[in-house]
Amino acid sequence: MKKKIILPLTKEKVKDLKSGDQVLLSGVIYTGRDAAHKRLVEAVENDDVPFDLKDAVIYYVGPAPAKPGAVIGSCGPTTSYRMDDLTVPLLEKGLSGMIGKGQRNQTVIDAMIKHGAVYFAAIGGAGALIASSIKSAEVIAYDDLGTEAIRKLVVEDFPCVVVIDSEGHNMYDIERKKYERL
Repeated sequence: MKKKIILPLTKEKVKDLKSGDQVLLSGVIYTGRDAAHKRLVEAVENDDVPFDLKDAVIYYVGPAPAKPGAVIGSCGPTTSYRMDDLTVPLLEKGLSGMIGKGQRNQTVIDAMIKHGAVYFAAIGGAGALIASSIKSAEVIAYDDLGTEAIRKLVVEDFPCVVVIDSEGHNMYDIERKKYERL
């Protein structure tokens, strides 16, 4: 089922999302990869986070530089498990959505269930297509990290799929089981 979601991603909206739902996100999302996540966790510990994590969505991406006249360069998702060790403190502070590709560990899934969050997959290899849904991009923190700086993106109909919902249903596991031989 295809759903349009206007951000922020409140806990009520999270509850309505089910594993396998196709989603189009519109509103503000933030970017962050490995280096930015390390700093975010330190910022959480020091109560100095550069944006409000409550009901926020983080996209695991390091976008390519924008070509002249473009808002942003190609920006396909990066592998999410690299952020797993740094995710729980953000979920505890209200982060409600993450966008990336690949599996998450059980610790992250348990924290998603506990704190009411969802994990979306964006299409790997479709960075140019995804970039077309980004209407503005602004570096808001950690500019020294270059492409890994935190950006505030305004998106319109950003395409993704719910992989793990707030009840822990995991599309990767569910779909794989359909094709296992007895």
